[in-house]
Amino acid sequence: MLHPVNARLDEHLPADHKLSKVYRVGAGLTGLLLVAFGILGLVDRIGFFDTGGDTVLALNTNGALSVLSICIGALLFAGMVIGGTFASTLNIVLGIAFIVSGFVNLALLDTGLNFLAFHIQNVLFSFVVGVMLMWFGMYGRVGSALPHDNPYWRARHPEQAARETRIREGFRSARPTA
Repeated sequence: MLHPVNARLDEHLPADHKLSKVYRVGAGLTGLLLVAFGILGLVDRIGFFDTGGDTVLALNTNGALSVLSICIGALLFAGMVIGGTFASTLNIVLGIAFIVSGFVNLALLDTGLNFLAFHIQNVLFSFVVGVMLMWFGMYGRVGSALPHDNPYWRARHPEQAARETRIREGFRSARPTA
């Protein structure tokens, strides 16, 4: 018997599955936002570790945060191009990283270790982007009411999925052909 914890979900989602569109759109839109923020920060020629309060799109920034934003945005674009479970997993992992970054930078706000020049609006942005990426990554992948044709549901319930497939095939073979 295959236990749900041991199920390899990435093998059960075809690359052209309709869920892949959600993962790709989430990665692409978030990547575009981050790349735009990073490029605007670099265009302003802000010092690399400057904490002087330069803002782009109402967020505090410096050169290091701008370069980091471009790199993360490019990674999300790669996820958009690849799609499938890679994009889903990437969205989830980066979503968690954004939330952790929000908490870490919240703790560093008024210290000399705030080398990314975060202010409270950056922390809130990090939380929002983190939750948004996690939502895009988990869409159709987790939940108590997944449809039975969902590849993740089928991976977690292999016996019931096999039973339903046999029943469906039995109905097809029992139908008269024209």
